[in-house]
Amino acid sequence: MKKYIGYIPAVLFTAFYLAVGVTGASLTFSVVLLWLACMWASALLLHKGAFWGGIFGLLPAIHMVYMGTQHAGQVINIEIPLGIILILFYGIFGFYLWKKRNDMPKIENKEIVIMVVKVALTIAVLMASAYIAVISGMILISEGIHQVFAYIGMLVIPSLFLPLIWLKKRKKFILIWLIPAVIYFIAFGIHYGMKKHEESITINTAPNIKVSEYLPFDENSKIVKLDSKTLKLTENLPRIDGAAAFFPVYSAFVNAVYPEDTELAYNGVFDYSNTTAGYARLARREKDIFLGVYPSEEQMAYAEEENTTFIYTPVGMEAFVFFVHKDNPIENLTTEQIQGIYAGEITNWKEVGGRNEEIAAFQRNEGSGSQSMLKRFMGDTPIMEAPTEMINSMMSGIIEKVSDYKSKSNSIGFSFRYYVEGIIQNPDIKMLSVDGVAPTAENIKNGTYPILTPMYAVTYEGNPNENVDRLLEWILSEEGQYIIEETGYVGITG
Repeated sequence: MKKYIGYIPAVLFTAFYLAVGVTGASLTFSVVLLWLACMWASALLLHKGAFWGGIFGLLPAIHMVYMGTQHAGQVINIEIPLGIILILFYGIFGFYLWKKRNDMPKIENKEIVIMVVKVALTIAVLMASAYIAVISGMILISEGIHQVFAYIGMLVIPSLFLPLIWLKKRKKFILIWLIPAVIYFIAFGIHYGMKKHEESITINTAPNIKVSEYLPFDENSKIVKLDSKTLKLTENLPRIDGAAAFFPVYSAFVNAVYPEDTELAYNGVFDYSNTTAGYARLARREKDIFLGVYPSEEQMAYAEEENTTFIYTPVGMEAFVFFVHKDNPIENLTTEQIQGIYAGEITNWKEVGGRNEEIAAFQRNEGSGSQSMLKRFMGDTPIMEAPTEMINSMMSGIIEKVSDYKSKSNSIGFSFRYYVEGIIQNPDIKMLSVDGVAPTAENIKNGTYPILTPMYAVTYEGNPNENVDRLLEWILSEEGQYIIEETGYVGITG
């Protein structure tokens, strides 16, 4: 029983890190792997009666003490006492085995060499598989592969090579390992094939504006280029941010009145987040102006928590539009019909004069500008849950994949007119008339299109920067409104 005592640190530390988790291809992750590898190497050698095996355990112990000395000032510095305990443990147990060395069977040199090689291979596999797992996992997830497949894929290398290093009956293990491996790769292939098939029959209209095409002070930029004759800001520049759909507008503002060395930068004076992050940063007063649509109730509640009062200045008008696939025969829907669709009361296109097809009414994520606009459009009518696509992955059961703004031939989606016409420009979708009125610039100006919303320059009460008000006045001036109109929106004074 005594020969198993050496496993105690290895088991305890492994259980701890499995419980708390250490993720990411970072220095900390590498250090933890080395610690655990040394502890297990020490445990195996001590199990064989090699008293010098405790040296492997002393390495992480000494390193823990060193790490503890680098964090002076902490109330509780756990590394130092842990390191000291491990030093005492491996020192005392190693000394005990040395005293008992004559009573134990001698270890052959060949056995020691094999053990050392196995330990070295184990460390190499752990280190290599950790980095390969992180990189491959990131690649798989970025490709849209479900996280369950990515996480299981991360275990392929260590689950194969570690047992091959330590087990004696390797042929039997390989046969057993191949069964779940084959099932996994078949399931992965089916999942990947279904994903690619879905991409081939769907239209992605998510807000993925190419910011690089709309930067200020760039001769190839698509923004409206205007050199302001009435306002030039050189200091105390208002920190400006906005929604994706409004980026070309406020980028053009920067181009017109800010210094030419102003660059897009996170937490800089010119920034691009999105509606959710932008309003949060305005609420924390990290930004001076946010350009976009009216915030959601949650975003206003967060501002209240931060003791921030938003001030709304309408700077333009925009139409909230619904669109379908170009092959859908529907050209017009009434307000009541759209509300019925998004309430889940109308579920087939034939109910509104279309084909006998089930309606897929897709939505956006909570907090996005368009989803908040949908809620305002629906009023007191509750919105049904967003549709999901169910995929049987064979290994993980039913995977729920939330569709974020994809339009199939039987579906309906929503956005703002400029985003559909000016940025997405997808020839396979068409905007619907609502109550018989098309969402044209003229119908927005004359107010006949039924779903209109102001575009706001949102500031906060008590901002000490006087240039904020100067910029707002300029946005409402002839020059600012010219940029809004020429970009594709409808000016508030037009």
